[in-house]
Amino acid sequence: MKVLATYDHGAKTFQILSENGSKLLLDRVLHRLLTSEQEADKTRAQTALTSDNYSFSLVGSEQKDNHACYVLQVLAKRRNKYLYNGKIWVDANDFAVVYVEAHPAVNPSFWISGTDIQHQYQKIADFWLPASNRSETKIRIGGKALLTINYSDYKLNN
Repeated sequence: MKVLATYDHGAKTFQILSENGSKLLLDRVLHRLLTSEQEADKTRAQTALTSDNYSFSLVGSEQKDNHACYVLQVLAKRRNKYLYNGKIWVDANDFAVVYVEAHPAVNPSFWISGTDIQHQYQKIADFWLPASNRSETKIRIGGKALLTINYSDYKLNN
Protein backbone atom coordinates (compact mmCIF):
# COMPACT_ATOMS: atom_id res chain seq x y z
CA MET A 1 0.00 0.00 0.00
CA LYS A 2 1.35 3.42 -0.91
CA VAL A 3 -0.21 6.27 1.06
CA LEU A 4 0.16 10.04 0.91
CA ALA A 5 0.06 11.35 4.48
CA THR A 6 -0.54 15.06 5.00
CA TYR A 7 -0.11 16.89 8.26
CA ASP A 8 -1.63 20.37 8.12
CA HIS A 9 -2.46 22.65 11.04
CA GLY A 10 -2.54 19.81 13.57
CA ALA A 11 -4.59 17.36 11.50
CA LYS A 12 -3.30 14.23 9.78
CA THR A 13 -5.03 12.88 6.68
CA PHE A 14 -4.30 9.90 4.45
CA GLN A 15 -4.90 9.31 0.77
CA ILE A 16 -4.33 5.79 -0.58
CA LEU A 17 -2.35 6.17 -3.80
CA SER A 18 -2.06 2.48 -4.68
CA GLU A 19 -2.51 -0.94 -3.16
CA ASN A 20 -2.04 -4.50 -4.25
CA GLY A 21 -1.73 -7.93 -2.70
CA SER A 22 -4.01 -9.84 -0.39
CA LYS A 23 -7.45 -8.24 -0.09
CA LEU A 24 -7.76 -9.82 3.36
CA LEU A 25 -4.51 -8.19 4.50
CA LEU A 26 -5.46 -4.84 2.96
CA ASP A 27 -8.97 -4.78 4.50
CA ARG A 28 -8.29 -6.40 7.89
CA VAL A 29 -4.90 -4.91 8.63
CA LEU A 30 -3.73 -1.96 6.54
CA HIS A 31 -7.03 -0.08 6.20
CA ARG A 32 -7.66 -0.59 9.94
CA LEU A 33 -4.15 0.66 10.64
CA LEU A 34 -4.90 3.93 8.81
CA THR A 35 -8.16 4.31 10.73
CA SER A 36 -6.37 3.64 14.00
CA GLU A 37 -3.68 6.19 13.13
CA GLN A 38 -6.36 8.85 12.55
CA GLU A 39 -8.06 7.94 15.86
CA ALA A 40 -4.74 8.26 17.71
CA ASP A 41 -4.14 11.65 16.10
CA LYS A 42 -7.45 12.93 17.49
CA THR A 43 -6.39 11.99 21.02
CA ARG A 44 -2.82 13.31 20.67
CA ALA A 45 -2.72 14.95 24.13
CA GLN A 46 -3.69 11.64 25.76
CA THR A 47 -0.99 9.72 23.88
CA ALA A 48 1.84 12.24 23.52
CA LEU A 49 5.29 11.39 24.89
CA THR A 50 4.89 13.64 27.95
CA SER A 51 5.06 13.29 31.72
CA ASP A 52 1.23 13.30 31.78
CA ASN A 53 1.27 9.95 29.98
CA TYR A 54 4.62 8.36 30.85
CA SER A 55 7.12 7.87 33.64
CA PHE A 56 10.71 8.43 32.46
CA SER A 57 14.00 7.23 33.90
CA LEU A 58 17.47 7.75 32.50
CA VAL A 59 19.23 4.41 31.91
CA GLY A 60 22.34 5.62 30.08
CA SER A 61 23.75 7.30 27.02
CA GLU A 62 25.02 5.93 23.71
CA GLN A 63 25.44 6.64 20.01
CA LYS A 64 22.44 5.89 17.82
CA ASP A 65 22.58 6.51 14.08
CA ASN A 66 25.61 8.82 14.54
CA HIS A 67 23.87 10.89 17.22
CA ALA A 68 24.92 11.19 20.85
CA CYS A 69 21.78 10.14 22.72
CA TYR A 70 20.33 9.79 26.18
CA VAL A 71 18.58 6.45 26.67
CA LEU A 72 15.38 6.60 28.73
CA GLN A 73 13.09 3.88 30.03
CA VAL A 74 9.45 4.87 29.45
CA LEU A 75 6.45 3.36 31.21
CA ALA A 76 2.86 4.22 30.36
CA LYS A 77 0.96 5.69 33.31
CA ARG A 78 -2.26 4.01 32.23
CA ARG A 79 -3.46 1.20 30.03
CA ASN A 80 -4.17 2.60 26.58
CA LYS A 81 -3.78 0.89 23.21
CA TYR A 82 -1.88 3.90 21.86
CA LEU A 83 0.68 4.06 24.70
CA TYR A 84 3.76 1.86 25.03
CA ASN A 85 6.45 0.64 27.44
CA GLY A 86 10.08 0.46 26.42
CA LYS A 87 13.13 2.61 25.69
CA ILE A 88 13.63 5.80 23.75
CA TRP A 89 16.84 7.37 22.45
CA VAL A 90 16.83 11.17 22.70
CA ASP A 91 19.30 13.31 20.76
CA ALA A 92 21.64 15.00 23.25
CA ASN A 93 21.71 18.26 21.25
CA ASP A 94 18.15 18.65 19.96
CA PHE A 95 16.36 16.68 22.73
CA ALA A 96 14.31 15.00 19.98
CA VAL A 97 13.42 11.32 19.88
CA VAL A 98 15.75 9.48 17.49
CA TYR A 99 14.63 5.89 18.10
CA VAL A 100 12.01 3.89 20.03
CA GLU A 101 12.04 0.21 21.06
CA ALA A 102 8.84 -0.73 22.84
CA HIS A 103 5.72 -2.84 23.12
CA PRO A 104 2.10 -1.70 23.52
CA ALA A 105 0.93 -0.91 27.06
CA VAL A 106 -2.19 -2.96 26.30
CA ASN A 107 -2.33 -6.13 24.24
CA PRO A 108 -4.75 -5.23 21.43
CA SER A 109 -6.25 -8.69 21.00
CA PHE A 110 -6.55 -12.13 22.58
CA TRP A 111 -5.09 -13.52 19.35
CA ILE A 112 -1.86 -11.58 19.82
CA SER A 113 0.67 -12.80 22.38
CA GLY A 114 2.99 -9.81 21.98
CA THR A 115 4.22 -7.04 19.69
CA ASP A 116 7.68 -5.52 19.42
CA ILE A 117 7.81 -2.00 17.99
CA GLN A 118 10.73 -0.05 16.56
CA HIS A 119 10.39 3.55 15.38
CA GLN A 120 13.26 5.39 13.75
CA TYR A 121 13.34 9.15 13.15
CA GLN A 122 15.40 11.33 10.83
CA LYS A 123 16.27 15.00 10.88
CA ILE A 124 15.05 16.89 7.83
CA ALA A 125 15.94 20.58 7.88
CA ASP A 126 15.13 21.59 11.48
CA PHE A 127 12.54 18.85 12.08
CA TRP A 128 12.75 15.29 13.38
CA LEU A 129 10.29 13.20 11.35
CA PRO A 130 9.51 9.47 11.11
CA ALA A 131 11.88 7.44 8.94
CA SER A 132 10.48 3.96 9.54
CA ASN A 133 8.23 1.93 11.79
CA ARG A 134 8.60 -1.81 12.24
CA SER A 135 6.20 -3.98 14.23
CA GLU A 136 6.62 -7.70 14.74
CA THR A 137 3.53 -9.34 16.17
CA LYS A 138 3.43 -12.83 17.62
CA ILE A 139 0.09 -14.39 16.75
CA ARG A 140 -1.18 -17.21 18.99
CA ILE A 141 -2.20 -19.28 15.98
CA GLY A 142 -0.18 -18.70 12.86
CA GLY A 143 3.27 -17.51 13.86
CA LYS A 144 4.48 -13.95 13.34
CA ALA A 145 3.35 -10.96 11.32
CA LEU A 146 5.80 -8.25 10.31
CA LEU A 147 4.65 -4.76 9.35
CA THR A 148 7.15 -2.24 8.03
CA ILE A 149 6.30 1.36 7.20
CA ASN A 150 8.90 3.46 5.38
CA TYR A 151 8.49 7.22 5.17
CA SER A 152 9.92 9.13 2.23
CA ASP A 153 9.53 12.12 -0.06
CA TYR A 154 8.89 14.67 2.69
CA LYS A 155 7.87 18.09 1.45
CA LEU A 156 8.01 20.88 4.02
CA ASN A 157 5.96 24.02 3.51
CA ASN A 158 7.04 27.46 4.68
